[in-house]
Amino acid sequence: MGFPSANGSSPPGSFPRPFKFLIYGRTGWIGGLLGRICDSQSISYSYASGRLEDRSSLEADIASADPTHVFNAAGVTGRPNVDWCESHKAETIRTNVVGTLTLADFCREKGVVMVNYATGCIFEYDDAHPEGSGIGFKEEDTPNFVGSFYSKTKAMVEELLKNYENVCTLRVRMPISSDLSNPRNFITKITRYKKVVNIPNSMTILDELLPISIEMAKRNLTGIWNFTNPGVVSHNEILEMYREYVDPTFTWKNFTLEEQAKVIVAPRSNNELDATKLSREFPELLSIKESLIKYVFEPNRKAAVA
Repeated sequence: MGFPSANGSSPPGSFPRPFKFLIYGRTGWIGGLLGRICDSQSISYSYASGRLEDRSSLEADIASADPTHVFNAAGVTGRPNVDWCESHKAETIRTNVVGTLTLADFCREKGVVMVNYATGCIFEYDDAHPEGSGIGFKEEDTPNFVGSFYSKTKAMVEELLKNYENVCTLRVRMPISSDLSNPRNFITKITRYKKVVNIPNSMTILDELLPISIEMAKRNLTGIWNFTNPGVVSHNEILEMYREYVDPTFTWKNFTLEEQAKVIVAPRSNNELDATKLSREFPELLSIKESLIKYVFEPNRKAAVA
């Protein structure tokens, strides 16, 4: 099949056969959620078993599944956090750079669109995009955050993936879901910290946006997309919502970026991404605060009451 342009979709009828998705990242948070969404929408899918950096295993996966689309939700983020990548650089490169590029290249060879869950943690507030200004980084902006090795690898692979017309790059930021028991959930993380910084950021509400990523595949969209809800929300605003909707006894303490730097290995990215492009394609997309209430806090308040 022919691939769509970076800013458009394929013409109707591009897929004469039913959708069949192949998902990398079965044991990961996003990969697992993608399978549940496919189940709920009765979309045929399978999980891949190959290693991203092993081209022969990718060939076996794709030959077996014969997918219309490949979703890459695999990658190294580090456990318990991205500081792990600072002391495991070769392993990080192997998966985040070599593996992702190998998968994109093989998908291109086979005429398959790859939806790649990337990161928006490759920017930081600067003079042109000051904190609180409402001026967010756009899809075409050059990454300016090099504080962590994880972010360096992600910025590197994003730049190289621009050369693959079959790739849809989704910049995820500080992902949140309604499952507050998941330790990877940004809300769960900050409620467990002894102290938190208080900075406004763009974030991704998975309950709303992952189904949109499925629709993006169906529309055959490619190119780079800021995959966040419109607007920003600060850490304190989230914790205030948590106290209002989930735990009225919850308390927290703040500290400064300078104080935070003393307890982490690598600096963290703080930024606002411009979600205009995504909102134009999906006008129903809620703002970050609206989405937090509808998809995260309201359901959890109902669960607590029940």
